[in-house]
Amino acid sequence: MIRRRSLLAALGAAATVVALTACSGGSTGGASTTTSAPAAASGAALTTVTAGKLTVATGQPAYSPWVEDDRPESGKGFESAVTYAVAKQLGYAASDVVWVRSSFDSAITPGAKPWDLNIQQFSITADRKKAVDFSSPYYTTTQAVVTSKGSKADGVTTIAGLKGLKIGVATGTTSYTVVNAEVGQPAVYTSVDDAVQALKTKQVDAVVTDLPGAFYIAGAQLDDGVVTAQFASTAGGDQFAFVLPKGSANTAPVSAAVDAITKSGELKEITDKWLSSEVDVPVLQ
Repeated sequence: MIRRRSLLAALGAAATVVALTACSGGSTGGASTTTSAPAAASGAALTTVTAGKLTVATGQPAYSPWVEDDRPESGKGFESAVTYAVAKQLGYAASDVVWVRSSFDSAITPGAKPWDLNIQQFSITADRKKAVDFSSPYYTTTQAVVTSKGSKADGVTTIAGLKGLKIGVATGTTSYTVVNAEVGQPAVYTSVDDAVQALKTKQVDAVVTDLPGAFYIAGAQLDDGVVTAQFASTAGGDQFAFVLPKGSANTAPVSAAVDAITKSGELKEITDKWLSSEVDVPVLQ
């Protein structure tokens, strides 16, 4: 499911918004581009908006599990942790990472940007590539099970356990393909919203959708929603990546840094922590 701007609006109504804290240094002012030269892991200096600093934008507010307590500078939350790991690969100390805020839509429009990188669950698409650059992907969405507390699906963390339940999915989606292959024929609905309505009226025991969508459903569409488990496979999932200005000289070194933490296993450790353990969404066995 490609992330939409409406997701932020809905989550804003469902989540408890923490008062925005001051970002760690810097601002979104239109600083002229200068060259910084930390000892980057790739051996290449970056061209950044502020010399010696890596300016990273995220949403306002930013939500768990991507950023905890709307404080990206804390390093807590999946995308915050990924950013600091990439920055380290590029040769930047944590104190040299400057956080600013931007809207989702403005980040993916053409033109100069007052930041070096932007991270807020941007799916890589052909249309967006016409306006901005993307790094190598740091996450591919999995399919997840969302239900209501106390339902038959609540607490089920095995494929075998799901086989005795009625599961709703949207037609023509990766969710349908995964459930049909691993669990059995699901109940098929025209849209995810229709599947959620079927869950609310107890026509199904659970809904399967991509993990970001599952967090949205649990937090914004259900009064007592819970994401209980996720499938191991990422086949067909959307890929999330850093956004950079179109034609940025930094795209290659940032991609190399993402590739490095992927190869080393550090990215998997971050993913397991923030998108499994911390949010209690185990992988289905």
